[in-house]
Amino acid sequence: MQANLLVFDVGSTYTKLTAFRLTEERLELVVRSQAPTTIADIETGIMAARHNLEQTGVCVAADATVYSTSSAAGGLRMVALGYMPRVTAKAAKEVAMNAGARVLEIISHEDPPEYRLQVLQEIKPDIILLAGGTDGGDQESLLENAGIIVQARSKAVVILAGNKDAQGQVAEIFAARDVACIRVPNVMPTIHELRVKPAREAIHEQFIKQITLAKGLNKLLDIVSGKKVVPTPGAVLLGAELLAKGTFQEAGVGDVIVIDLGGATTDIHSVLPDLEKLSIEEKGLIVNNEKQPSYRTVEGNLGLRVSATGIVETVGPLGVLGKIGYSDPELAEQLVTYTEYLEKNPEHISQAPLEKQFDLALAASAIEVALKRHAGHIAQEFNAVMGITPGTPIGRDLRRVQYVIAVGGLFTHGTANEKQFVLQEAFKNPGISLLPTKPQFIIDEQYVLYALGALGSQYADLCAKFAKQYFNIIPKGD
Repeated sequence: MQANLLVFDVGSTYTKLTAFRLTEERLELVVRSQAPTTIADIETGIMAARHNLEQTGVCVAADATVYSTSSAAGGLRMVALGYMPRVTAKAAKEVAMNAGARVLEIISHEDPPEYRLQVLQEIKPDIILLAGGTDGGDQESLLENAGIIVQARSKAVVILAGNKDAQGQVAEIFAARDVACIRVPNVMPTIHELRVKPAREAIHEQFIKQITLAKGLNKLLDIVSGKKVVPTPGAVLLGAELLAKGTFQEAGVGDVIVIDLGGATTDIHSVLPDLEKLSIEEKGLIVNNEKQPSYRTVEGNLGLRVSATGIVETVGPLGVLGKIGYSDPELAEQLVTYTEYLEKNPEHISQAPLEKQFDLALAASAIEVALKRHAGHIAQEFNAVMGITPGTPIGRDLRRVQYVIAVGGLFTHGTANEKQFVLQEAFKNPGISLLPTKPQFIIDEQYVLYALGALGSQYADLCAKFAKQYFNIIPKGD
């Protein structure tokens, strides 16, 4: 069969390649291949994945269009400076959600100036998100933090996303000291609204510029459509949004959770389209809720390889072993030794039965913790200041979500029983968390969600239609 549409995903461990056949009427999955990512020269891994695909007998059209996502560059190092700590943290997390940045530090006006200066000098970020003040509100923090950035002699690109009334003066300060600055609309124009898309797009542009510095990735940019590479987590979220929300021509399936279990992180994405219908008053103060339609959390210390010890440290060795029905202290020591080995040898593929059992227990533990951190919970105590009483749902309410999609290496290569076991264990004890009450587990066995996200901007209708067929979901009204 011939393929005329290729989508690469250059990861830190493997370079994946998904081939499609595109016509005016439909998008058809042809085959998937992969090869180890060669960090020293990424082009080698790309060509190996292409070779492995062609070895399956697939003929790639000479004029095939190529798209790509990547997480191999590791993401831009970002520090956020703002006025109020909770607001700055909220804005920074939302801005970085799918832009290809990692938030390393949140600094607020409450921190002493000398501390803010020290953080910038020690971390040496690639990106500084400079926020602060609603439009028409505080200007002092934005101006003071601009002075601290200048004093730090930072080489970072500053995304200026604070009070619009102070932006002009701040931009002049940066221009006088040759500080790279990109002005975007205020990320929090009012206390009820987050406007993060312009800042995300600015960071994404910087992400693309940085990955060209990784050996071989500049060659990847030469072959992809529009010379654009999408950060992989962002592509997964975009794919989830396309499936949940649909398009004008194709109905969406409604609320969706995506679990992306990797070697370094466990990412949880949730898309709740009905939240777009809420009024500003219904949304409430942005720092007190998670009522945005799309939401992503990343657990950087919960991964099956690079961050395996983080799972054990979080849950405890006996807690992890409990997922597979063990409570032996000697076995707990073996588990700790195994996870330490995995962090030093992330390419390790488990073969021994006990190692495979450990992997399942680690996977279930990582997903459970990540889900409970992503979801809201039922309040247990009174809070007179916030007006909260016991039994009140707080945070992101996922109880009505039906579709839970799982992606990642384990869900691509594991057996059907292993996949179901991990998901059932992860959802088994929700406690006070607002997790789905009747989840329907769907496995992305071919790992196409990232590809749909990468293709969605050009082929939205065809991708939405394909996604519903691929995941075998028929929304009401179809």
